Amino acid sequence: MSDHLEFGLDTFGDVTSAPDGTALSHAQVIRNLVEEGVLADRVGIDFIGVGEHHRDDFAVSSPETVLAAIAARTSRIRLGSAVTVLSSDDPIRVFQRFATVDAISNGRAEVILGRGSFTESFPLFGYDLSQYETLFAEKLDLFVALIRQKAVTWQGSIRPPLTNQRVFPPIESGRLKTWIGVGGSPESVVRAARYSLPLMLAVIGGDPARFKPYADLYRRAFAQLGEPVLPIGVHSPGFVAETDEAARDLFFPPYKRMRDRIGGERGWPPMGRDEFEREIAQGSLYVGSPETVASKIAATVRTLGLSRFQLKYSAGPLPHEAMLSCIGLYGEKVVPLVRDMLA
Repeated sequence: MSDHLEFGLDTFGDVTSAPDGTALSHAQVIRNLVEEGVLADRVGIDFIGVGEHHRDDFAVSSPETVLAAIAARTSRIRLGSAVTVLSSDDPIRVFQRFATVDAISNGRAEVILGRGSFTESFPLFGYDLSQYETLFAEKLDLFVALIRQKAVTWQGSIRPPLTNQRVFPPIESGRLKTWIGVGGSPESVVRAARYSLPLMLAVIGGDPARFKPYADLYRRAFAQLGEPVLPIGVHSPGFVAETDEAARDLFFPPYKRMRDRIGGERGWPPMGRDEFEREIAQGSLYVGSPETVASKIAATVRTLGLSRFQLKYSAGPLPHEAMLSCIGLYGEKVVPLVRDMLA
């Protein structure tokens, strides 16, 4: 665990409900998300991550554009993706877009690269899912070459080679902070270490302690490379309200709706209240009062030796006003409580 533990918030820009229960427009959801980012900055959150999706239940397909809007209205919070689906994008364009956010924000941009848990972007952008592994491996290799800030000479099988190619704009100070987002593959953990990139574990179900072997593997890989270990972060869903009961009652209906919709596409049974309560008690749902959520985060930080914890606060149609309240409580109450517990 690093001396300076960072606290983040993540959102996928889920399409939320208006007070009358109707779905807001994608455009309004994006404007609301910018306001959420501005509030997160004001209450002292260290990072906000915005997801990338290409489907009707999520409003954000271009995280960098939203991050640029947040950057222009904030002064401190770091701004990143959650995650950028590198396999179906152009690494050079991804680098250029984040370099632009970095310029607008005066050096606050980060990127979390991953495969994502949805595959809609592959057919949309003309990529073959049979090349899933090759696309990610080669594009990551090229991206790592780009963040070194030198002229790039690179060759692979997915695009024409590059020879002594400069890419603009450069990062003004140092290098673009680039994480690898991992959902549970040991190969990805080792790859992050091999490229000297920090590790972001997506822990979205089950006991967080089951990810300890991945954290240990990552540290072992650095020990074998003879290099100092880099930060490990966790992204997990949750929601904070004044009391445990209020948090559970407010969060369960929208969370179930989101979970059942995605589950229906993947062959999962509908989620019952008992499973929801079990996931709060023993799993990876950080739902409750500030004290409850803080003690659960502190336990996960200790178990996995984290440098950052990112709470994914959006959940299907969960209203914007409820998310604003959650952000306020997270920044003003949960974060100080966790710091006290770990001091």
